[in-house]
Amino acid sequence: MDDIKIRLQLVWGTLLVLAGVGLIFRIPQVMPQIEQIEYFAAVIPFIYFCMYFVAVFLIAGGGRKLYLNARRLKSDTAPKP
Repeated sequence: MDDIKIRLQLVWGTLLVLAGVGLIFRIPQVMPQIEQIEYFAAVIPFIYFCMYFVAVFLIAGGGRKLYLNARRLKSDTAPKP
């Protein structure tokens, strides 16, 4: 990969991690509004699980992208997956 493409992937990984962290901070603010909707009253624990699940995967995916592309940038070769 070109150096520019690797740097772009690093930026994208950073944005994924920040989106995951932002989602973790946003969930406690949004859930009271969702709890007021009667239709979702029975599945509130599942909604909590899903939102935190997405946040964790955003952080993990962004972290993986940062790790792999930082290694590529340092070594100038693609690491084996």
